[in-house]
Amino acid sequence: MDYKKIADEVSEKILSYSQDTSGWRVIKISKNVTVSSKPSKEYAGNIYRGEGIIKEVPSKIIPFMYLPEYRNKWDKALQSYKLLERIDQDTGIYHSVTHSYGMGLISSRDFVDLLHVKPYPGDILTTNSVSVEYSSCPPTPSCVRGYNNACGYVCSPLPENPEHSKLVVFIQPELGGMLPGSVVETALPTTLINLITDTRAGLKGLKDHD
Repeated sequence: MDYKKIADEVSEKILSYSQDTSGWRVIKISKNVTVSSKPSKEYAGNIYRGEGIIKEVPSKIIPFMYLPEYRNKWDKALQSYKLLERIDQDTGIYHSVTHSYGMGLISSRDFVDLLHVKPYPGDILTTNSVSVEYSSCPPTPSCVRGYNNACGYVCSPLPENPEHSKLVVFIQPELGGMLPGSVVETALPTTLINLITDTRAGLKGLKDHD
C-alpha cells in the first residue's frame, strides 16, 4: 500500500475542507465550540466541522492531540489508542477503540487510520487521517470496525493573540453496524464538542503540572 500517496491525498482533502466556506450549516453550539455540517462528497452521510479557541500554540496542541502518550490520558471517548507502525517521522498507522456511547446505544467501535502531520506557512499545523486496511490488525468480535473518511485537525495561531489558536476538526466517519441515521447525527456533534473541550482541559492539566 502506498502510504505516502494516501497521506498526500488526504492532506489535500483536509486543506480543501478548511478553505471551503460555502454550504455549512451550524447545528450545535456548546461550551464555546461551534459544530457545522454539510453533505459529504465521500459517503452518503455528512461531514462535520467543530471549531473552538484553545489557549496554546499549534506546535503544542497538535502533538498533544494525536500522540498516544498524551491522548490516552485526556481523550475520554477512547478505551485505547496506539501506534501500530511508524511510516516516517510525520506519518503512522494508529489503532483506536472507542467506548460505547449513549448508554450503550452505540456499541464500541474501532478504527485503523493512517495519520500524517503536515505544517503550512504561518505556523499552521494539521493532522490528516483516513482509515486503511492493515493486515496485522483485523476486525475483532469485541467491537464494530468503523471507517474514517478523510478527517483531521487544522490548528492556526489567532492573528490578534498568537499565544492562542483556532482549532478546526473535520470528521466524517462511517460507524458500521445497523445504526439509524438520527442516532449518528446526534452523536457526532457531541463527539466533536467533547473532543475540543477534553483537549482544552487536558492541556490545562498539563500546564498546571509544569
